[in-house]
Amino acid sequence: MTLQDVRGRRARRAAQELRELLKPRELLRRRRVWCAVLLGCCVFALGLRAVSTLPPHRVWGGCAAAGYALAAWCAGRGRWRWAVRCAVGGALVVPGVYLLVRGAGQSEVFVLERAAHHLVHWGTPYESAPDSVRGYTPYLPGAALLGLPSLVLPGPLGDARVWCAVVFLGCLWAARPHGGAWGYGRGLAVLCAAPPFALACVVSGVDLPVAGVCVLGLALAGRERPVPAGVVLGLGCAVKWTVCPALVVAAALLVGRARPRTPALAALALGTSLPLVLLVLPWALASPGVLVEQVFAFPSGHGRLATPAASPLPGQFLAGLGAGGWWGAPAVLLLAAGGVGWWLVRRPPRTAGEAAVRLAVGLSAAFAFAPASRFGYFVVPFVLSAWALIVTGSAAQSGIGRDGTDVSPGGEGLAGPTGHRTGTATP
Repeated sequence: MTLQDVRGRRARRAAQELRELLKPRELLRRRRVWCAVLLGCCVFALGLRAVSTLPPHRVWGGCAAAGYALAAWCAGRGRWRWAVRCAVGGALVVPGVYLLVRGAGQSEVFVLERAAHHLVHWGTPYESAPDSVRGYTPYLPGAALLGLPSLVLPGPLGDARVWCAVVFLGCLWAARPHGGAWGYGRGLAVLCAAPPFALACVVSGVDLPVAGVCVLGLALAGRERPVPAGVVLGLGCAVKWTVCPALVVAAALLVGRARPRTPALAALALGTSLPLVLLVLPWALASPGVLVEQVFAFPSGHGRLATPAASPLPGQFLAGLGAGGWWGAPAVLLLAAGGVGWWLVRRPPRTAGEAAVRLAVGLSAAFAFAPASRFGYFVVPFVLSAWALIVTGSAAQSGIGRDGTDVSPGGEGLAGPTGHRTGTATP
């Protein structure tokens, strides 16, 4: 099959889909669905503004509610581009610029900037003996790199949130599939307008690089590039240890795709070790007690001071039952981890999208049953799930796999010896 034949099929299929979408009944249904979704986002934003005691959250809630309301009005009139613009502007641009100019945000932003200041002036991102939770840095040493721009760029340009967003968007754009770039870009625009992402980006942003490196690492593993995948995931592990489960999922993806398997897994391990040796090992050897206290004990609720991460989640409820609860929460967490591990062994992911879904399920279970957690952490599994949907849709629109074959529904592709198509629709 020539490339011209494939393009001809894509054009005919796109024309048929466009005719279906332009039917009056289908247009009316789409308008109703999107109006309902956007009005639901508006209600969520208003509810957050009403119940939250944090000023940045209240600012976001008011701006986002207005943006989602305007977006719902535009969607009801079929003006889809203006609907996306209003949603992104109200939920992301307006509150983001306002909070950046005012220098307001959650404490995580200033933790990154303070860690960078300590790294430059004292050679370590950690305070040796903090007397309050404000002095803790519950991230691995690599997180200080996100705060370095605040030392050289003035005002909002050096804000850690800006560079967290830059890293995130760069990772997701680098993870785009071959073909279907237009659909992928539209999907990213919708993702940026979604409340979980927009809220995290505007008020905090620290979990966005974690989500970005997880997505890019799985995309590179799906392309059978284990060394770059390991380097990317290693950089993420040097920022937050919650990236570590992505290494297991990436290894399972390589086991299912790469031939031979052992060199691919060794290359993944080699790529991961490089950033960890450069960014974590020096401080782990110089002050292991401080690192363990601030990075592991404090966030999990076992530190010298109580962690402020106390959202009403199942793990927090179990931990509040006393000594038995403290053991019960890790036990349930291990059971959930075992279930996800069995899923990986029983049905290894064949594409990066499938791997992202498995990682999202695993991280959701970990955040839900951790003794100390907060709702904001769930932006990582949300981004992973959304990215899996985006790459599936953009690859289906393009109809082209990574090897150039027609892999869309109805396409013939190149059949292997068992009659299955050899193309793949995701990275």
